[in-house]
Amino acid sequence: MDRITTPFDFSSTAAEVVDGIDLTGRRAVVTGGASGIGVETARVLAATGAEVTIAVRDLKAGERVAADIRATTGRAVDVRRLELTDLDSVDAFVAGWDGPLDVLVNNAGVMATPETYTEQGWELQFATNHLGHFRLALGLHDALAAAGHARIVSVSSSAHFRSPVIFDDLFFRFMPYDPWAAYGQSKTANVLFAVEATRRWAADGITANSLMPGSIATNLQRHSGGGSPNPLAKTPEQGASTSVLLATSPLLEGVGGRYFVDNQEAVLVDRPTNDMTGVAPYALDPANAERLWDVSLELLGV
Repeated sequence: MDRITTPFDFSSTAAEVVDGIDLTGRRAVVTGGASGIGVETARVLAATGAEVTIAVRDLKAGERVAADIRATTGRAVDVRRLELTDLDSVDAFVAGWDGPLDVLVNNAGVMATPETYTEQGWELQFATNHLGHFRLALGLHDALAAAGHARIVSVSSSAHFRSPVIFDDLFFRFMPYDPWAAYGQSKTANVLFAVEATRRWAADGITANSLMPGSIATNLQRHSGGGSPNPLAKTPEQGASTSVLLATSPLLEGVGGRYFVDNQEAVLVDRPTNDMTGVAPYALDPANAERLWDVSLELLGV
C-alpha cells in the first residue's frame, strides 16, 4: 500500500484542510464536542455544511458550544448526551439516532487519571477511550452503512508508544497501576480499532483511520499538570486538523486502517522518535486488532 501524503502539515488548521470541501447533506457525530479539539472539529465540519451532532457528558456545556458555533458559522449544531462509561447512555444515544451517518469522530477521552474502575471493574481510561467508543460504533454500524461511504475517525495519541494492549492484564489487576501506561494502552486500542473496523466493515462502505492530534493545552491534561510549553505545541485549530482531514479529504476516500500525524500517514518505527510522528508496529498489527475486537465483544456481552 502506498503511504498517504497530503499538502498539509504540522501547522495547518482544520479550516485550511477543508477549504473548498462541501459536506452539505452529510451528517456527522463528534464525541467530546464540548471542549478542546472537539469544539474545533465540530465547528469546521459545520462550516462545510454538514449536519453536526456533538455527543457530550455536560449538556449545558454542549449548548454553549453549539450557540458559539452557530454564531461563528451560521450553522445549527445538535447536542445530545453521551457518557461513554455508562453503557445505558451509549445505548440510548444509539437508539435515538435515526437515518444514515456519514462521519463518526471518536474524539472524547480521558488521560492519565488516578486509578479508577467502572462498575464492571474496567479500568477507567480503557473503558472510556476504547470500550465506550467501541460500543457506540457497533450500535451505529447500520447508520454508517446506510450512508454508503462512511468514515470513522479514531483519535489516538503518540502515547500509544507507552504501552501495547496488555491482553493478559487489561485492567491492572496484577500489574501496579500506572496512569500513563493505562492511557497508552487505551490509545493503542484506538489505533487497533481502526484497523479491525476497516477489515470487517469496508465491504459495508465503512472505513476507519486513527490519528495523533498533537500536544494541545486542553482539559484533557487536567490530571497531568497541564500542557508543558514546547516547540511541538499546537493550537486547538491546528490540533483538530488531522481529525478533520480524515473525516473529509477526498485523498482518504476508501482508505482505512491507517494512523496519521500532522496530516500525513505515519511511518512504522522500531522505537519512539523525538518528534513522535511514527507509529509502533504493535498498534497496526492485524492479529492484535482482531484479538482486541473479540475481547471487546466478550467484555460487552455482544
